[in-house]
Amino acid sequence: MPMRLAEFTIEKIQSGLRQREFSAAELAKAALAAIEDKNGELHAVLAPLALQALAAARTVDDKIAAGEDPGSLAGVPVAIKDNILVAEARATAGSKILENYIAPYDATAVAKLKAAGAVLVAKTNLDEFAMGSSTENSAFGPTRNPVDPERVPGGSSGGSAAAVASGMCLAALGSDTGGSVRQPAAFTGIVGFKPTYGSVSRHGLIAMASSLDVIGPLTRTVADARAVYDVIRGVDEFDATSHNNNPKPKSGLNGLKIGVSKEHFIEGLDPDVEKTIRQAIEHLTTLGADIVDVSLPHTEYAIAAYYIVMPAEASSNLARFDGIRYGLSEHGSGLLETYLQSRGRGFGPEPRRRIMLGTYVLSAGYYEAYYRKAMQARTLIRQDFSKAFEQVDVIVSPTSPSVAFKLGEKNADPLQMYLEDIFTVPANLAGIPAISVPCPRGAVESRSAGAVSGHELPVGLQFMGSFGADDLLLDIAAAYQASYGRSRNSF
Repeated sequence: MPMRLAEFTIEKIQSGLRQREFSAAELAKAALAAIEDKNGELHAVLAPLALQALAAARTVDDKIAAGEDPGSLAGVPVAIKDNILVAEARATAGSKILENYIAPYDATAVAKLKAAGAVLVAKTNLDEFAMGSSTENSAFGPTRNPVDPERVPGGSSGGSAAAVASGMCLAALGSDTGGSVRQPAAFTGIVGFKPTYGSVSRHGLIAMASSLDVIGPLTRTVADARAVYDVIRGVDEFDATSHNNNPKPKSGLNGLKIGVSKEHFIEGLDPDVEKTIRQAIEHLTTLGADIVDVSLPHTEYAIAAYYIVMPAEASSNLARFDGIRYGLSEHGSGLLETYLQSRGRGFGPEPRRRIMLGTYVLSAGYYEAYYRKAMQARTLIRQDFSKAFEQVDVIVSPTSPSVAFKLGEKNADPLQMYLEDIFTVPANLAGIPAISVPCPRGAVESRSAGAVSGHELPVGLQFMGSFGADDLLLDIAAAYQASYGRSRNSF
C-alpha cells in the first residue's frame, strides 16, 4: 500500500525515521508521487523540486545511518509558497513578470528549514504577488480546493493550503499580509498560523506590503505548526524588523479568559458559519474557559484602512519590477516605453489595480486625506486590541465570513472578494499573532452539484493573541484541537 502523508505527523515521522520504520527517501517519493497524481486536478504546485528533495532526503538518511542528529524536521516533506525564495528554483510570485526568475539564495525561513532536515518538495501556487483571497489571480491558472474542486481554496496561499490538505506535503510555508495563511487554511480544513509581526524573518520573501507581511506555516495539526514555527522563528541580521519572541506559555484552557467581540458577528456573516462558530465557543466553555465580552469598536474601519495601507506599500515595493534589472523585459523605443511595456505585459489585473490605488493615495494632495487617515485608524485598531487583552488571554472569531465559494463566483466584484478578509485583516494591522483551526463539528454540507460525495465544507475558528503571545496562542489552539481529535479531512 502506498505511503499516505495525511496519516503522518511530524512527531510520527521523527519517531519512524529513528526506528527505521521507513526512510526519508520513501517519504520524499511519496510526496512527489502525490503531487504527480493530484496536481493535474488541483494545480496547487507550480514546480516540483524532485532533484532537491531526493538529495535532501538522502542526506537525512545518511545522517541517521551515521548516528548523527538529522534535525527536528528531518525528512518532513514541506512545500514553499512561490513568493518565498528557494535557491536555484524559480520564484514567480504567481506573475508573468517573474516567470523565468531563478532565486539566487534561500530565504532565511527556507534556510532554517533545510538546516533542520526538512525536505522541500515543491513551490506552490498563489494569487499574483499574494494579492487575492481565492488563488484565482495567479498568472498560471487557479488552484482548486481538495474538499470540493469546484470551489476555491482561499488565498493568497491557496496552493500551500491545497497541497497540505490533499497530502502532497506534510507542511507548507505561506505568507500572510491580510489573512493569506489563515483564510485558505479555513477553506481547506487545516491549520494556518500567522505569527507576531517580526517573529519570522521576511528576508527572501518577495515583498507586497512590508509592514504587514508575515511568513507562517500551514499544517494539519497545531503541534505540527508549532514544530515548524519553532524552527523558522527568531532574529535575523538581514531583517531589521525581526525579533526574538519567547513569552512563557500557559498550557490548557482551564481558567483562561477568552474574548468574544460583537464586531465579529455582523451582517454578511454566513448564518451556517455563525452557528458553527457559536457552537465552538460553547465547546470552549466545557473545556474550562471563561467567555468574556470585549469590544473592538474600530474593527469596522479595518478593511478600509487595510486597502489604503497595503496598496500604498505594494505600489512602492512593486516599483522595482521595471524590466531593467530582472524579470520580464519588453524593450521599447526609450526608457519610459520599456517601463510601460514591461509592467503592462508583466502584471495582471489585480496588481495593476492595487498599484494604481497605492500610487493615488500617496500622491500629492491625497496623502493626508487617505494614507494618513488610514494609519490613524490602524493605531486605533491596535489600541483596541491592547485594551481587550487587558481583560482576556485570547480573542476568538470566525476566520472567514463564508465557507469556500465557487470558482469565478466573486471575480466580477473586487469589493466582495476583499470582504473575505474582514475578520483576518485586523490582526495584521495590529501585528498580533493569529491562528485558524478547523471546527470539525457543525461543518456546513457542500451544496455544489459537483461536490465530492460525503465531504463537508470546513469552517475555521480564529484565535488572536496579544503581541508576542505566540506560544500561549499555540497552546490554546492545540488544546482546542485535541479536544476534538485530529481533523477528519483527508483526500
